[in-house]
Amino acid sequence: MFNIDALVRSNIKMLSPYSSARDEFQGKASVYLDANENSLGSPLMKWYNRYPDPLQQDVKKKISFIKKIPPDQIFLGNGSDEPIDILLRCFCEPMVDEIIIMPPTYGMYEVSANINNVAIRKVPLTPSFQIDLEQLELSIQPNTKIIWICSPNNPTGNSMDRGSIEIILNNFDGLVVIDEAYINFSRQKSFVADLNEYPNLVVMQTLSKAWGLAGLRMGMAFASRDIVAVMNKVKPPYNISAPVQELALKALDEIGQVNDMIKAIVEMRADLEIELTKIESVEKVYPSDANFLLVKFSDATAVYHHLLLDEIVVRDRSKIQLCEGCLRITVGTNKENEALVNALKSFKQL
Repeated sequence: MFNIDALVRSNIKMLSPYSSARDEFQGKASVYLDANENSLGSPLMKWYNRYPDPLQQDVKKKISFIKKIPPDQIFLGNGSDEPIDILLRCFCEPMVDEIIIMPPTYGMYEVSANINNVAIRKVPLTPSFQIDLEQLELSIQPNTKIIWICSPNNPTGNSMDRGSIEIILNNFDGLVVIDEAYINFSRQKSFVADLNEYPNLVVMQTLSKAWGLAGLRMGMAFASRDIVAVMNKVKPPYNISAPVQELALKALDEIGQVNDMIKAIVEMRADLEIELTKIESVEKVYPSDANFLLVKFSDATAVYHHLLLDEIVVRDRSKIQLCEGCLRITVGTNKENEALVNALKSFKQL
């Protein structure tokens, strides 16, 4: 049975989090003399002299309306990398506990674990890029605290089998974190709707991909109230700046435009896949539920450097386990995709 008290690090349980006056005072006031701000304003805009809402309540209300979950089950971070780091700091004792990752996958799970001195067990995906449930079961130890699942997966682009994820959620007593950064480009159902069914579930999403706001750096984690409360104890007091909150609020009103962009990107992804399969140096284009394609080339390194000569940058994944000989290519604009295809056509194999 899932027991959050058994998972939280003992020092985090005892932690008295930093509390600002904005945390302690709820409501509106006409005079704020609590935070040692510059009362005369700022060189940019007058209201930027004030600290932002530490819990981003207005943004969470808007996300709550879109996602159909309560605001107190939402954690907002500086990109997805902040909630990744905070989950490790909340639930994994350095040099004691372990996490499980399933390579090839997003690299920051491993980097953050290494920074926090948390051991990593690796359970590679199957050759079809799916979860190896048998090996996963054998790898789980009493001190395994978190299993990380990226779906749709980066860099492979495919979604993980939902039944496999449900088996893990039903049988693992630690946290199961599903990173859904690319879920908007997939027909797969998000696990956000299942939060009440699985108390050990954390779902991560982002405004960087489908919402086109990578420069804002706003990641989202959805979980039970208890898990979010622990994360809020550990986060910096003002981790999301005022300009980011303002711009996010404006963007979240444009659901129609975002849906149009998602549809366009999915259509361009299909067109790009067709064009890539016609190119001599391409051996395979893997199916994708994301806004990128994993493509296997006869000589990925040579192709990568050839593209650089045309000032086209893609991601070389050819040294990654199960992605040997592959480049990860983001779906660009029609003009960018055309430039990519033309450059690949001009590549001459030795």
